[in-house]
Amino acid sequence: MSYNEVDPNARWHALGGKYLTFVLGASEEYAIPIRHVQEIIGLMPITPVPGAPSDVSGVINLRGKIVPVTDLRYKFGITPGEPTGQTCVIVVAPHGRATGIIADRVREVTEIPGNTIEAPPSFGADVDTSHVLGIATTATGARILLDIAKALPSATSGSL
Repeated sequence: MSYNEVDPNARWHALGGKYLTFVLGASEEYAIPIRHVQEIIGLMPITPVPGAPSDVSGVINLRGKIVPVTDLRYKFGITPGEPTGQTCVIVVAPHGRATGIIADRVREVTEIPGNTIEAPPSFGADVDTSHVLGIATTATGARILLDIAKALPSATSGSL
């Protein structure tokens, strides 16, 4: 009997660990492995880049380094609201270089137990869920665990 026959969710349970949780839109909660997070900064002026994909907001100057900024709300079909005092940029580096993602608010760094993580549901060939690591269930709902390297435009298009 193989390991997966004993526990068919073993692959997903192995994803347990520390995650940064954040909100996009009014209440859509996401989480990324903390190991990819470099820092969280307040929203600053973003310079648009002509010809960039619609989910790329532009670039920021972060202590002398130009950092591309992505707005995952566009990629995920979430209508962006007006920035608030909680809107921020999460700087991640899954490709070995810094990239910012806009979040409407950061919730917390939390331990997500492996036994709460399940495979992402299948929505058919028309829905790309390659950027979803898994779904963690909580007392208040579900958290979508992101493979941030696959969610960013540079992972597939080479842009910015």
